Amino acid sequence: MELEVRHLRALCAIADAGSLHKAARQLGVSQPSLTTQLRRIERALEGELFLRERTGCRPTPFGRTVLGRARPLLAEMAALVAEARAAAHGPRLRIGSTASRALPGWLRRLHRRAPETETTLVVDVSANALLRMTAAGQLDVAFVHEVEGSPLRVPGGLELRVLMEREPQFVSMSLDHPAARSPVVELQDLAGDRWTVDPSVDGEWDGLRRVFARAGLTPQVLHADYHTAASLIVSGEAVAPCQPTSGPRDDMAIRPLLGDPLAVRLLLATRPGEHAEAYEDLRAAYREAALGTPPYRAWLSRQGSPLLVA
Repeated sequence: MELEVRHLRALCAIADAGSLHKAARQLGVSQPSLTTQLRRIERALEGELFLRERTGCRPTPFGRTVLGRARPLLAEMAALVAEARAAAHGPRLRIGSTASRALPGWLRRLHRRAPETETTLVVDVSANALLRMTAAGQLDVAFVHEVEGSPLRVPGGLELRVLMEREPQFVSMSLDHPAARSPVVELQDLAGDRWTVDPSVDGEWDGLRRVFARAGLTPQVLHADYHTAASLIVSGEAVAPCQPTSGPRDDMAIRPLLGDPLAVRLLLATRPGEHAEAYEDLRAAYREAALGTPPYRAWLSRQGSPLLVA
């Protein structure tokens, strides 16, 4: 078996994700398929690359040596492909982002600023994956969020611009939930609810678990993707943290939490000195989305946020 770029990419994905399950999801393959591929690579290299443990995978000393050679090769290959495509197709801006209501307005502004530039978009639940893609030259900019208390793994060679130092996370619930009658909800009022969270979103479950621990709460937690969670929330089966720019919705109540116990930091990652205009357009788009959401606008007003000033 001869090693190919896809094999090196799989090894790096396993190392970065820390588990075969998460790496398989990021690569878009099944876990059994990735496990079989890893075994073939290890046979070809005649050595064990990862230790399989109950909590995940970690590189062996031999694995760290192989990864140390693989990462620069992947970065050079990504740069080569990017440069070749740019030469063939003209100016292009490759954007990565976690989910955000600011995205449509951001893209609209970028198109208006540079109509001749081809814009591509990658949306991923993993902020760490988007940062790795930016560092490897696969993306030009990445708009990501960092859950408070769960620092992102920022690769070297990236510049981070802070859009919001602390964006509060609100909570979504059914319209007939008793807590929905209040403009601001206390965490204790939701202690008896089932909370749903997507474990593939970097830091989200850890952040929520810390908030529960500080409040002395142990609510039921259900791991689910966004679309499943929305159905459960509307039917009154669960509540969930959400972005303050979410809504308004006719079938769901979205409220701030008293004291803002859960928050994220919003960041734009680029290579040093590049794409300053993308940050300015993103800030304007985020402001538009924030001010268009009454509960968040009221929160910003109470905080005296500079976002209220154009």
